[in-house]
Amino acid sequence: MEKVDARSLSAKAKERIRQLAVKAVLDGAKQVEVAKLYGVTRRAVATWLKSYRDGGFQALTAKPKGRPKGGSLLPWQSAQIAKTVVDHHPEQLKLPFYLWTREAVAKLIQRKFGIRVSVSTTGRYLKRWGLLHKNRCATPWSRTPRGS
Repeated sequence: MEKVDARSLSAKAKERIRQLAVKAVLDGAKQVEVAKLYGVTRRAVATWLKSYRDGGFQALTAKPKGRPKGGSLLPWQSAQIAKTVVDHHPEQLKLPFYLWTREAVAKLIQRKFGIRVSVSTTGRYLKRWGLLHKNRCATPWSRTPRGS
């Protein structure tokens, strides 16, 4: 019999294995036997049992994997912040900034919606909205000679 790697199974199949393994242990089978039967470790079976005890079979359901999609702002919130940045000056909104910076926009987002956004994420929002201005500062070694 060929051994199947559980990592290659679909999320629903893995969920079903978790449920069947827990049912088998609840019906009196030993954790080691169940682990051998389903091709997993005894530790995995013990973890599933703990999850079951904490939250029932609902705790054994498949959960989405990977990084969440989209930003932390909803589309209408993004539009509202972008419009505010274009139409107002930070001092008009009683923000402690003279110009719109990434920090100022992050502070505005937190004040309006209670969502804490990092400075780098704020920069990505500004770029997406077409409001990011890169101030390219000339360094002494990058200047061309005046005579050229």
